[in-house]
Amino acid sequence: MKKTILSLAAALFCTSALAQNAPMVGDRPLVQVKPKGAKTAAAAPAKPQSAAVKLQACLEIDDGTKERLNCYDAVIPPAAKPKAMKAKTVADCKFTKEEDERLACFNGFVENMPKLPKT
Repeated sequence: MKKTILSLAAALFCTSALAQNAPMVGDRPLVQVKPKGAKTAAAAPAKPQSAAVKLQACLEIDDGTKERLNCYDAVIPPAAKPKAMKAKTVADCKFTKEEDERLACFNGFVENMPKLPKT
């Protein structure tokens, strides 16, 4: 019985001594490293907005202005069109070379979109 109590006491002292020191790997202490992308909840970035929400935000800029067209172009950058065709989707407006026509193309699609909730 004395040996059992003595063994139990030795085990308790041994584990408490280990708990006070940092765990070791070989002759070096074990270090915990946080992942690079770890951020606090307060510094969490906002949810990315959909293209439709971004396009509808452009409607708040005065119509027929270069600023509204720049807003549309920021969401869907202009690109060269291989051949002439009528835009079937809002993304096809980027192929319209003339600025006034491209603005009218975007306006036609975006003004007819159902209103999305602003988050």
